[in-house]
Parts: sequence; C-alpha cells; structure tokens
Amino acid sequence: MKINLDDMIWFDTQNCFIDGSWQKPKSDNYISLINPSDGQEICKIARSMKDDVDLSVASAKNALSGEWGNYTALDRSRMLQKIRNVVKEKIDVLAKLESFDVGKPLAQSKADANALERYLEFYSGAADKIHGDTIPYQSGYTVYSLREPHGVTAHIIPWNYPMQIIGRSVVAALTMGNAVVLKPSEDACLTALAFADICREAGLPKGALNVLSGLGHEAGQMLSEHPDVNHISFTGSVSVGSQIQKSAAKNIVPVTLELGGKSPQIVFSDANIDEAVPFLLKAGLQNAGQTCSASSRILIQNSIYSKVEEVLIKAYKKLSVGPAIEDFDVGPLISDKQVKTVERYLKFGSDLKKLAEAKINPDSCSKGSFVAPTLFGDVDPQHILAQEEIFGPIQVLIPFSDEEEAVKIANGTKYGLVTGLWTKDGSRQMRMAKSIKAGQIFINNYGAGGGVELPFGGVGHSGFGREKGIEALNSFSILKTVAVNHG
Repeated sequence: MKINLDDMIWFDTQNCFIDGSWQKPKSDNYISLINPSDGQEICKIARSMKDDVDLSVASAKNALSGEWGNYTALDRSRMLQKIRNVVKEKIDVLAKLESFDVGKPLAQSKADANALERYLEFYSGAADKIHGDTIPYQSGYTVYSLREPHGVTAHIIPWNYPMQIIGRSVVAALTMGNAVVLKPSEDACLTALAFADICREAGLPKGALNVLSGLGHEAGQMLSEHPDVNHISFTGSVSVGSQIQKSAAKNIVPVTLELGGKSPQIVFSDANIDEAVPFLLKAGLQNAGQTCSASSRILIQNSIYSKVEEVLIKAYKKLSVGPAIEDFDVGPLISDKQVKTVERYLKFGSDLKKLAEAKINPDSCSKGSFVAPTLFGDVDPQHILAQEEIFGPIQVLIPFSDEEEAVKIANGTKYGLVTGLWTKDGSRQMRMAKSIKAGQIFINNYGAGGGVELPFGGVGHSGFGREKGIEALNSFSILKTVAVNHG
C-alpha cells in the first residue's frame, strides 16, 4: 500500500504547541521520528527543554484565570463536541498517522481513532452532569460539596496508544476545567500534535491545551517537577512511574499512575473454547504485545490443556506479520531498542518448550523493527517469562489443576491490572472475581470492546488511580465542602 505521509501531515511537527499557536523550541534542537515498519525517518520533532516547559505551564496557568477558566460546564461540553466533530472528519488520516508512527496495524489504529472520538462524545455529554451533594448536618447549617478542577494538569503519555490515552486522560481533564500540558513520547507523537491542531481549529481557548514533544528524561522530568503543576497523570514503566511519584511528592501534588501488568486469562474446563481463543490471541498480540493490559499469561485447566494448546498453535501459524500500513495481523515493535529487549527475553525462554512462532513477511520487513510472535507451553509460573512484563509478542501457557491454584498463579506477580476469566459456572465467576487482585475482571470476554465507560487502573506495581468512565472525572477534580451557618 503506497501512501504519501507528507500529504497527511497538515500540522506543524517541528514546533511546540503553546498558548494556542505553534512555537519554535527555545533550544532549536530536534529529534528524528522513525517509522518502525521500515526504519526510515518520518520527520523531525521539537526537543523541548526547560524554557518550553515553563512557557507551557505559564500558558496553562494563565488560561485558568482567563477565557478557559470562565467557561461553564455547558461551555466545556459544547467545546468538546466541536473538537469531536473535527476528529470525526479526520478519523482516516489519524489512523494512518498512528500506523506510520506507532507501527500498529491499520485496523487497530482505526479502532484507536474511533475510540478518541468516542471519549470526546462521552465526556462532552458528562461535562455538565457532574454534581456535588448536599449533606445532612446540624440544625441551622446547610452543607454541600463542589467538584472543582485541580488547575494545571501534566499528562506524560507513552508511545503505544497515544490517541486512546489522550482520550481517557487529556479529554477527561479538560472536561473538568483543568488546563493541560501534554508531553507525548518522543517515539510516537504525531497524533498528539495533530490533536493540538484539531483543538486549535475547533476554537479551544488559548492555553487550555499545550503540547510539548521531547525526551522523557528532559521535558518529561522537568514537567513532572514543575512547582506550578497541580496534578500529574502518567502512563508508562514502573521505574519511571516511581520517579514521577517522587517528583510529585516534593510538590505535594496528586498523581494517577498506570504502569503496566502481567495480565492472565484463565480458562476452565467448562469454558467455550471456540469463543475464548480469539480473545486469548488478540489480547496478547494486539499492537505486537505492546499493551499494558496484554494477556501475556494464559492459564489453562489440566483437563483441557492439550486441546487449547493445539488450537492456539494452529492460530499462531496462521498469523501474518508485516508493515503496519498494510494491515497485517501483527506489526513491528516501536523501535530497534524494543526489539533488543524482547530478544533478550526470548533468550531467557531458550529452556522452555516453544510451541509456535509466527512467520514474518520476508518481502517487506527487512528494515523494520520486527519480532516473530512466539508461544511457549508448560511454563512454570515463577519463570521470568511468566513474571516480568515483556512488552512484546510473547505468550506463555501455564497449566493449573483447580480454582485455588488458578487464583494463586493469577495473583502470583507484582502486577494487578486486568484478568480474563473463562467459565460458565456462575458461582465460580463470583468467587474468582472477588479473589483475584486486579483493577478490571472480564468474565467470558476480555476488554469489553474497549469500554470508555469502564474505570481503568491497577493495583500493586500496575499503579493506582482510575481513568476512563465517570471515575476519571473524580480523579481530575477536587472535592470542596462548603458549610453555611444560617442560624
């Protein structure tokens, strides 16, 4: 598929979006953005530094005392609808940008673009429906509560799902009246920059959204440490999340951390295997396994282990792997650096039973960042491939005997983000949902179609706080209590 990427980039990639306009980075330094499907440079992006961060935060702060700060909830609702309408017009081009930038198969990128539009639809409808409460109290008092914005919110997002995370994080923050500074990953930021220009086109007041490209240890760290930031939302690795939390602690500001997982799907003997297998496969290999909620562990009850193993082997052998824009089943990893990380884990699996390895398209993948999706069987729950987040297309099959053992294995990592459960037994469904430590439990499905309405977040090393749904609006606001003594 021949597509001219230059024809799709209508916005300014080399500048920062600050105070409603594109501004040259003060450092006059730039970073190469690479297409992971072929290793070629897409364009240059700004390498933002301290001066750019300071200007962005100041712009956001001024917006709160200016036009944006005077917007009513209804005004915000209507503005988000305007932004949504522009996104709808650009769904196809946003999807193609994401495929080139992230290496995500085109159908998956299209789903992400549609998800961004759905977030805007959901939150625009919710903006004027977040109410406080009246609280019964002593005679002579009327007590009520209000939901107010934090102020300036910083959003540091990863490269794997830019549009989805903008929807669940940035849009939710704007819904509650916060002013945003967004720092997308230096590895994939085209749709974040595109979203900035979409907001400009829709008429979002100056300073309500500022977008800085740049390196995580420079612009990202400076933003997280900035004394005028009032809330931080971060999605990424445990190690960086820990640093973000330390930075927030110095300024006594709240954080929302979504840090990844080692999510299991648990298949009992009474499960409908034909229904389960597509979810077992897709949830582990979507975006080449570079998904925080990837189902990298598949737990299978002993009595059906061989049958499920056989079906999955056949499914792996049918997978197509190739350039993202050509819409193969699995695309490349984000970078050669990530390839090296995944290959290191594959070496750790040299002592395991390799069940299947998908074939990479030989005609068009010689220069891209590709790793063959690989399935291992009969894996010990304590093996490194069953314990650590790989962020690549590797899945392990783990047999179990009974419900008690399944819970022990499922809870046997430092993570707790998502769990899938496959069983027709209603009582077991309830027991397992209560016993498993995770932020989301999906029974006889996985992901529920993305569900923007469903609060998302984890426990343990998967982080804390919730995004998506109405719960996100609580996270991106402060509860104020007002007590009136009227006698």
